[in-house]
Amino acid sequence: MKDTVHASGKRKHAIARATLKPGKGIVRINSQKLEHYNPLIARSKIMEALQLAGDVSKKVNVNVTVFGGGWQAQAEASRLAIAKSLVAFTKSKELKKTYLDYDKHLIVADVRRGESHKPNDSKPRKARQKSYR
Repeated sequence: MKDTVHASGKRKHAIARATLKPGKGIVRINSQKLEHYNPLIARSKIMEALQLAGDVSKKVNVNVTVFGGGWQAQAEASRLAIAKSLVAFTKSKELKKTYLDYDKHLIVADVRRGESHKPNDSKPRKARQKSYR
């Protein structure tokens, strides 16, 4: 096993960078312990990746820096970064398969992005209204 593992995760406009080191199982998101991270649904989403890993998550310290996007996108980017770093740390195909069976987005990033605005239109899919006068 390596000493330190870096991994990143993206979701919409949120970007998370995870640093994983051998330790006592402390998880920090933007220098804030996971136990104090709010909202509760975001915390539980992030904890999914740690719970599926089992004992491995108790032997490592994870530090995640996340910015951009909303709280939901930040939580999903964080869980992606944590899951990718745990798989890289353990080099376990079994853990990767567990993540893929539970939720594909724990390993594979969601590549959907917003569509760009078209020239002379108000929205990406909306055309200008015609008056015929």
